[in-house]
Amino acid sequence: GELVDGNVVEVGRDYVIVDIGFKSDGHIPISQFVNSEGKITVNVGDRIEVLMLSSENESGEIVLSKDRAEQLRVWNMLEEAFGKNDTIKGKIVQKVKGGLQVDVGVPAFLPGSQVDIRPQRNLDKFVNEDHEFKILKFSRERGNIVLSRRSVLEAERKALKRDTINQLAEGIVMEGIVKNVTDYGAFVDLEVLS
Repeated sequence: GELVDGNVVEVGRDYVIVDIGFKSDGHIPISQFVNSEGKITVNVGDRIEVLMLSSENESGEIVLSKDRAEQLRVWNMLEEAFGKNDTIKGKIVQKVKGGLQVDVGVPAFLPGSQVDIRPQRNLDKFVNEDHEFKILKFSRERGNIVLSRRSVLEAERKALKRDTINQLAEGIVMEGIVKNVTDYGAFVDLEVLS
């Protein structure tokens, strides 16, 4: 269960052998080093971070995982961002029941109500887009992360509104978008301008 650094000493057909400073070397299945094009992404001499799964298997070898180390690193980063109320980047990968699935290193859920400031009927148009998100709920034990793009947009809008109000003064000419016309006048949106 510990993250350790190691040096790649051999890249075999089935396993990558990694020296982590113990009496025997660790073995990682080669499949953990194959990219989407099917190419091996590791070389002898590379320094990598791995997760020690067990100190010895039936053959006396140390069992390591590069994939699990990356997952643990992602979960740690997400937990830190949640604690600090920071935004994170992610890619919307598919529509799911009630919202969208987002890849932030691990799968996360973006409820339909948190996609935009205004309700969106067509969530499919957001698939394959990269955005910034706030983490609303985080549970490592349940593998549950709930995101909000809406709170990021609202914070940006609030900052833009504050800047616009700070610029307002009698006699200043500004551009805006007419949002509504009534018997009493027109409502002009100045917030959308940068």
